[in-house]
Amino acid sequence: MKRFAALVVIMAGVFGLQACTEIRETPAEGTARVLDLSADTVENFIRLPRLKEFTKHLPQARALMIMPAIVKAGFIVGGEGGTGVLIARQASGGWGYPAFYTIGAASIGFQFGIQDVETILVIRNEGALKSIIKNQGKLGTDIGVTAGFVGAGMEASTTTNLRFDVLAFTNAKVGAYAGASLEGGVVARRRDFNEAFYGRGATPEAIVLEGRYKNPQADKLRSVLARF
Repeated sequence: MKRFAALVVIMAGVFGLQACTEIRETPAEGTARVLDLSADTVENFIRLPRLKEFTKHLPQARALMIMPAIVKAGFIVGGEGGTGVLIARQASGGWGYPAFYTIGAASIGFQFGIQDVETILVIRNEGALKSIIKNQGKLGTDIGVTAGFVGAGMEASTTTNLRFDVLAFTNAKVGAYAGASLEGGVVARRRDFNEAFYGRGATPEAIVLEGRYKNPQADKLRSVLARF
């Protein structure tokens, strides 16, 4: 019960942060925006020298969760959230079609500021991918995956990160955020976006694992990833 209550509080904060951007758009418009921004984020990460470690890990990735705009804001009590996509490799080695997700966190501690951060989670194995799809909750114990975080300019050495199921690479686009905080990232499916993009009944499992849905509007993102 306590875990469920915490999840509700965190996700309420996430959707509050997103409301300024999404309040005037339909789910269909939202999917188009998120896909375009996701493709741009991948290209940014590949291009930026300070994120060279991301490019090294990408060819071996089982899947990616791309969050093109996670907005973080707070004064003592804070929160962060954003919508993005989960996309996985097909058996052929190419990239499949994306499912839409929200990720967010609540935090408490000495903190001040506002920041817009683009983030890509490199999902490194089949078990981690299935856990993320089948569960909703905090990265870590709730979902059952281990995550390591790598900021722009930080080295993610192979030996240090072999134990992690997921590597999170981040790049701050706008703003600054100061202070330490206690926080956990919560992952949740965007049913409204998934059904607007693929049709009623479309689930992340059917989209990502079973490959039962397709939409050519995702081809820009897939073509960017096709380089790897």
